[in-house]
Amino acid sequence: MSTEKILILDFGSQYTQLIARRLRELFVYCEIHPFHDNIELTDEIKGIIFSGSPCSVNEENAPSIDLNKYFQHGPVLGVCYGAQYMAKHLGGNVGRSQHREYGRAMLQHSSDHALLTDVANPSQVWMSHGDTILSLPENAKVIATTESIPVAAFEVENQFPTYGIQFHPEVYHSTEGMQMLKNFAYTICQCSGDWTPGHFIEECVAQIQEQVGPDDQVILGLSGGVDSSVASLLLNKAIGHRLTCIFIDNGLLRKNEFQDVQEAYKELKLNIIAVDASQRFYDALKGISEPEAKRKTIGRVFVEVFQEESKKIQGANWLAQGTIYPDVIESVSVNGPSATIKSHHNVGGLPEDMHLKVVEPLRSLFKDEVRRVGTALGLPAILLNRHPFPGPGLGIRILGDITAEKVQLLQEADYIYMKKLQDSGWYNKIWQAGTILLPVQSVGVMGDERTYEQVVALRAVSSTDGMTADWVHLPYDLLADISNSIINGVRGINRVVYDISSKPPATIEWE
Repeated sequence: MSTEKILILDFGSQYTQLIARRLRELFVYCEIHPFHDNIELTDEIKGIIFSGSPCSVNEENAPSIDLNKYFQHGPVLGVCYGAQYMAKHLGGNVGRSQHREYGRAMLQHSSDHALLTDVANPSQVWMSHGDTILSLPENAKVIATTESIPVAAFEVENQFPTYGIQFHPEVYHSTEGMQMLKNFAYTICQCSGDWTPGHFIEECVAQIQEQVGPDDQVILGLSGGVDSSVASLLLNKAIGHRLTCIFIDNGLLRKNEFQDVQEAYKELKLNIIAVDASQRFYDALKGISEPEAKRKTIGRVFVEVFQEESKKIQGANWLAQGTIYPDVIESVSVNGPSATIKSHHNVGGLPEDMHLKVVEPLRSLFKDEVRRVGTALGLPAILLNRHPFPGPGLGIRILGDITAEKVQLLQEADYIYMKKLQDSGWYNKIWQAGTILLPVQSVGVMGDERTYEQVVALRAVSSTDGMTADWVHLPYDLLADISNSIINGVRGINRVVYDISSKPPATIEWE
């Protein structure tokens, strides 16, 4: 997608995606590849980053690479495991640390090295490793230390600039980590920073037109979410009404969502088929309580409805998907192709017998980049700023079996919650919020009467990418207002609780 890139070799670190996200924030295109990939080092690769790893370089089966291959191509930055791997395999010594090397540390450095230009001295960095570099190889020198470790960063004498650092510049706790990554990308690798939404749209449209034949028809399963919406706009820009979007109401959407989303799409002049299949989903879900069984049932019925509608479209031979870069990364494990982290993202697991070729215009973008592209394409705010919403919808926010009555009850409570968040200005400060209908009833008093009604839990979390999340500290007066409004406004609910669990150990959704 770009004429220049930085290659990130992934050794399994939980922070690898963050390195890529930070570089993208600097408008530098980068790609993550497992360390064992057979990568062709083309001229467009301006630099290489070796990631961290949960492994020790001294383990028998530790991830390994051909260092010379990368050293002979361009600038290299080794992060944590990557730095230790370079030090050991160039002749240095790496062993278990005798000091605490986890958490915040103050970096002391000499400022005459390109990697550390315009970085304060000292500067706070984030450490996270059990091994440490005990001695450097002869062709390397220390360029930074901390109070605990003598080799926090080093430089290797090489044909191209080569650095190793035993801290993580990509995490927020490294206060000037972005400056270091900027120094590496711009000054050392000579990247131009041309990875902008406008550049992406231009290249993506041209790529779609080249990929999809001039007479081909494309179908896309529209969800009303950001990813499928932006994908549909890019495809519409490239091939116009040869794209048909299928929007299925599974009966598990939020209140009025089926109508509201269609209204929002009218402005975009997309070719949309809207299908109300609510009752079909309710019938299939009758009596099913187990979360995974509910997910599979919802997915199966979605596929059935999608297939039926697709067959009505003459000449449809392409399936468009809103796959984004984390989906692509997480479908490949650094432990090899047999140990994938999760199956590759697709529309509800569509069967191969549909014989459709796949086009994925967003597969190189992170979620925040998708939103920036959506802004550039004019996506309405009602779609652009929507919180992430699970594919099974309210089906996994109703604990226990699903009925139309329970869905309506939850829709009403959730509608009040979302409206209050929007009116108070809190909606756009939150990564994701939702209401969960619990499979319990509680005693209450309304007027002079005893009640025995449903309980709902409110959930609101802050996050940057959904991988970790913290509960949002909503003001007490706002929570009180929401609770009162739900209890007084929704017959059948007499108690509201607030979920204050973070991820980990809890997940964002309850099922």
